[in-house]
Amino acid sequence: MTITYRTGRFEDSHSVFQVFVKAIMDYSTRMGVMAITGGNDPEVLESLWQRRRSMFEFLANTAAQFWVAERDGEIIGYARSTEHDGHQELTEFFVLPSQQSAGVGSELLSRAFPKTDARHRTIIATLDERALYRYMKSGVYGRFLFKHFYRKAEKVEVKTDLTIEPIHLDAHMDDINRIDKSIINHARESIHRWVVTARDGFVYKRNEEIVGYGYVGSSSGPFAVLDDNDFPAVLAHAESLMAESGEDFGAETPLINTKAIQYFLERKYQIDSFSAIFMSNVPFGKFENYLCFSPEFFM
Repeated sequence: MTITYRTGRFEDSHSVFQVFVKAIMDYSTRMGVMAITGGNDPEVLESLWQRRRSMFEFLANTAAQFWVAERDGEIIGYARSTEHDGHQELTEFFVLPSQQSAGVGSELLSRAFPKTDARHRTIIATLDERALYRYMKSGVYGRFLFKHFYRKAEKVEVKTDLTIEPIHLDAHMDDINRIDKSIINHARESIHRWVVTARDGFVYKRNEEIVGYGYVGSSSGPFAVLDDNDFPAVLAHAESLMAESGEDFGAETPLINTKAIQYFLERKYQIDSFSAIFMSNVPFGKFENYLCFSPEFFM
């Protein structure tokens, strides 16, 4: 019955996904929110795994720290973090509900999110008080909330002087890095190279200069624009693309991003009941110019 800790491996991906599902469903019940619609249905969970598998395997391959806790050979909790350009981010931290008072969480967090000399240390966290307490003890503090805005997509016309083109990372990577450094204060090339395999990427140009980028799909984001006044045109383009497939369009939105929120309110978007909070060691960035990756595993 001894709990042991080891570094995580690529082949642990499905096991840690199962821990994630059980932990987030327990959180949903306690908080009265819906984190996974139909999360008790095995077919729904298998479909979710197929959609999330690429992300879980990407995170396993690129983690700076990846730790699992085991009891009798079963993974009962895990945590991992990434590092990009002087930025450290805790991407996941989940423990089975039956093990959450056994000290597993503290042990995992100390291993996966050690204090370093990184310029910025961040977490996008649920509002679970026990986890928030641990995060604050590790030196990160709440800055703003994220909410998911969504609606059945429709074709939308917004007048703009932007030119919108598909992303070609080999040609556009330097400009995307420049935009990321301006808005979130670090570059993260490996994330872009994975995201572009999972959703359609676009760059936004004004006078032939790239002034933003965005990714659109069944899950969309991130989006970043140097001028937040461009969000209505960027979001109208994304929503119109999703309308062609008859799907919803939605985005994980910092509640300080007023231009995006104005678009969502005018278009009568719904707001998901689930909330997340952005935490960091110090204030930084221009998050009024940003929409997060969805689901909110990393910035």
